[in-house]
Amino acid sequence: MYGRFKYDKNIFYGDVVGKDVYGNYGYEGWNFAIEDVEILPPSTPSKIICVGLNYEDHAKEFDMPIPKEPVLFMKPTSSIIAHGEKIVYPAGVEQLDYEGELAVIIGKKCRNIEAKNASDVIAGYTCFNDITARDLQRRDGQWTRAKSFDTFAPIGPYIARPDEFDPKNSMIYTYVNDEICQSSNTSNLIADVPRLVEFISSIMTLEVGDIIATGTPPGVGELHVGDNVKVKIEGIGTLSNEVI
Repeated sequence: MYGRFKYDKNIFYGDVVGKDVYGNYGYEGWNFAIEDVEILPPSTPSKIICVGLNYEDHAKEFDMPIPKEPVLFMKPTSSIIAHGEKIVYPAGVEQLDYEGELAVIIGKKCRNIEAKNASDVIAGYTCFNDITARDLQRRDGQWTRAKSFDTFAPIGPYIARPDEFDPKNSMIYTYVNDEICQSSNTSNLIADVPRLVEFISSIMTLEVGDIIATGTPPGVGELHVGDNVKVKIEGIGTLSNEVI
């Protein structure tokens, strides 16, 4: 497990061992307690590619047909916030929803990658929350405005390396004020991670640090000012953010 951190004015990557951070990639010898560093978003992507309706149990929840191919949309990088940062409830929005998701971090610039080779271009996996202004999504008929406000892409806290995490069979949960609201398993993904990498890279070049948010399981619901929302994925950790 590793993450991206800030100490004083220095930004660095470090391995997370228990409650300690050990610097790497030129910061060897930098050792800190996690409480003494700022946790940053784990990557600096050129784009965030999201997948809609990608859990079988989510499709059944809404009695919707399973898509024949992945449904894609994008969020701007300006929407990214780190673990512990605040989600801002925008003025004029009437319904703010959480969508806990597994995110894939791309580790190599790539194009036209076959599913069987997807692992070659993946740096790791982390937690993601696709915050959505649901009333605007319904009103607009397309998703850009509803998904794009600043603070609408919490991500982190850390990245699990590919050899540390099983994207085919891991539990995923979302909690609001410590109450479980979403509970599923990545085995329910309609298009699994290799298929998504193949499909998306056939459309666009993926750059180092790019994020693929793989879709949300059933149980999507509403957030209110003062709520604390957590996305927990077995083998990765817990992403926690408060709504203000």
